Amino acid sequence: MAAEASILEVEGKKAEEGDGGDDECPIKQVDLTVPKTDDPSLPVLTFRMWVLGISACVILSFINQFFWYRKQPLSVTAISAQIAVVPLGHLMARVLPTRLFFAGTPLEFSMNPGPFNVKEHVLITIFANAGAGSVYATHILSAVKLYYKRKLTLFPAFLVMMTTQVLGFGWAGLFRRYLVEPSEMWWPLNLVQVSLFRALHEKEPRPKGGVTRTQFFLMVLATGFAYCVIPQYFFLMLTSASWVCWLAPSSVLVNQLGSGLSGLGIGSFGLDWSTITSYLGSPLASPWFATANVAVGFFLVMYVMTPLMYWLNIYNAKTFPIISQNLFMANGSDYNILRIVNSDFHLDRAEYARMGSVNLSTFFAVASGLRLFRPSSFTSRSSMERSCGS
Repeated sequence: MAAEASILEVEGKKAEEGDGGDDECPIKQVDLTVPKTDDPSLPVLTFRMWVLGISACVILSFINQFFWYRKQPLSVTAISAQIAVVPLGHLMARVLPTRLFFAGTPLEFSMNPGPFNVKEHVLITIFANAGAGSVYATHILSAVKLYYKRKLTLFPAFLVMMTTQVLGFGWAGLFRRYLVEPSEMWWPLNLVQVSLFRALHEKEPRPKGGVTRTQFFLMVLATGFAYCVIPQYFFLMLTSASWVCWLAPSSVLVNQLGSGLSGLGIGSFGLDWSTITSYLGSPLASPWFATANVAVGFFLVMYVMTPLMYWLNIYNAKTFPIISQNLFMANGSDYNILRIVNSDFHLDRAEYARMGSVNLSTFFAVASGLRLFRPSSFTSRSSMERSCGS
């Protein structure tokens, strides 16, 4: 939600400057993308905004949660809803009645106050963005059912999901001062949506010998859709090709090095865009420094820290697979979680002491440890940016 708030905040700051404002956003990409004008007469909280916004939120939350259980999750982003609601908004503006309800009262409203406008479109997209992510608490419910062979009733399951979601909104509010309000903390992915808003709502003459932004967008959309059909339906091997493993399929070392599923993935490549963007999103909208930061971090974790810890046998790492989501006993066999949980769903300490501690694969041990640094890295980065700016 911090990302969506930044869209409205940046647009508001730009609108305050006006056409002839001397102040410019310190981020050039934002200054060139976000319009500097505003029309306060445009209706915002309209009937069609609520209908399309809530519908987009519900539909995207269902689709993304359903496909989250794939090994390569299929994510339908808010940009899809941003595109889909345009013809629906214009259709509702054409067919809905324009008469006023409760005329002359504070509750006066119209189902059709005028043409579908960009402000309605932005709010609908924010609704869609709120439902575009999966609910992480469903992992708890899934683990309880699949691994512990238990079942939570509807009310406790609902409370778990609601409390974790509300906790996320609470953290977003607490960190708004550090992650949204500073002009240095910009969100590059939002500029894609702002550019799309302008392409869909601003009229521009077609340049001589060229195409308009809308025409270019439609050409890229059609080309991308046509290409995605190839790896998804006609040539599934393009999803992930680990050619190194073809050289010695029975070699454990070769599979540890070349497998994209249970190894380091050296030499593996994928041409399926949904696989490439399944976890980190599209790299096309990220600036070079962000992409380089992710690439360097990935290289250090995957090709430096994990191999060193594994082949130096730190904490008996060679006893377990180099990459695996399973839990293991000290001898390398799978850990039976059901044996250390009693009938009250509490830890059986005596059985746990007999079976020994839980062991992770090397990669997941490293990755889980590094995740603990996320909150401190956010705040330290924000503090550094603000101190440098001042």
